[in-house]
Amino acid sequence: MLSCLVLAGGLLTAAGPARGQLATLVGQTGGSGGAAATASPAVFFTAEEAPAFPGGNAALLKFLNNKLTYPAAALDRQLSGKVHVTFVVDTAGHLHDPRVVRGLGFGLDEEAIRLVRLMPWWTPGKIKGQPVWVQVTMPIQFRAL
Repeated sequence: MLSCLVLAGGLLTAAGPARGQLATLVGQTGGSGGAAATASPAVFFTAEEAPAFPGGNAALLKFLNNKLTYPAAALDRQLSGKVHVTFVVDTAGHLHDPRVVRGLGFGLDEEAIRLVRLMPWWTPGKIKGQPVWVQVTMPIQFRAL
């Protein structure tokens, strides 16, 4: 699972699967490596090589820090916490169908979706060396300072 901590005034660290490890995602149901039932083409929940933000976790944190606009409603309430977003990375690295799995409200959910929509193409996930569609669930932690 890739985890990002986003602060109103800066960023801390992120941790995620290393190259070559299985991508284990939040909210996974069913067997490992299975395809999602409603997707066409097949969308996997795990991959031998997980999809990756270009430049890795450090680049992802820099991107989030540079693009983040902390919502005024959340800042006024000093609201902090995690917004879990999910999206699909296709075989070309394009991101599809970003949505909030678990949100916080007060503009943080919308900001998390906006950030995902702004992201550049990712390196696609791979199974047996072949790119595949992979669903990614990423908790983004917001912390008001």
